[in-house]
Amino acid sequence: MAEGGRLQGRVAVVTGAAQGIGLGIATRLAEEGAIVVLADIADSKAQAAAADLARRGLSATAARVDIANDASVQMLARKVEADHGKCEILVNNAAVGADTHIETMSMEAYQRVIGINQDGAIRMSVAFVPLIKKAGPGRRILNVVSILGLRGWPNQIAYATAKGAIVNFTRALACDLAPHDIMVNAIAPGFVDTPMSLRRDGKHEYDADWFRDIYVKYGRIPMRRYGKPIDMAGPAYFLCSDDAQYVTGQILSVDGGASATF
Repeated sequence: MAEGGRLQGRVAVVTGAAQGIGLGIATRLAEEGAIVVLADIADSKAQAAAADLARRGLSATAARVDIANDASVQMLARKVEADHGKCEILVNNAAVGADTHIETMSMEAYQRVIGINQDGAIRMSVAFVPLIKKAGPGRRILNVVSILGLRGWPNQIAYATAKGAIVNFTRALACDLAPHDIMVNAIAPGFVDTPMSLRRDGKHEYDADWFRDIYVKYGRIPMRRYGKPIDMAGPAYFLCSDDAQYVTGQILSVDGGASATF
């Protein structure tokens, strides 16, 4: 465990933590002294990531979870309670990407995305709120949404709908849990270099000519670059820290300024 961190001894569960944004957030929380559970359906990747953090002297373990499955989520909650007896921080990050156009998508494809990206975050919150209520100071729920949950985008019916739902779920949950001094917020990433940004041809979306022209050359992303998981980790840490003790029900865009130019 990192000594002297501002999250010293707090238990944090991060879904989708085997890679990408989830791993970036989990790493930062561990660096601040949290006891982090890397929860992911990709168990072997999560185990490897936790082992890497442990080799650095950080407190991290891995646990398999399928957030689309009630029994799997309940099993994770029971494991965290058995191992730690509490949970101060829940980060709902796990998600899947999918191109869905209203004229070509099947309801099966739509429901798969909704079941993970929307229902998964709600399912995790339902399972963990009782455990979070048992914890001490610094209780936080952080949802990872997307600027596509705040704006429209072509071929993203299912993804944008799910993320938009979690935007308002964040606000509603914050109202429910404020009397218990549990803060609920969300970060909304823009374009970020993660495995989800890989296109079907194996190239990242930010390597496409259209992306470089619109978002870099002509400044639709004022920072003129795509984001990295580490760029998400700092804002996530802030919202999970004691510095955010009077911040709840908020959606923080972390997108290099992209949403300012929409």
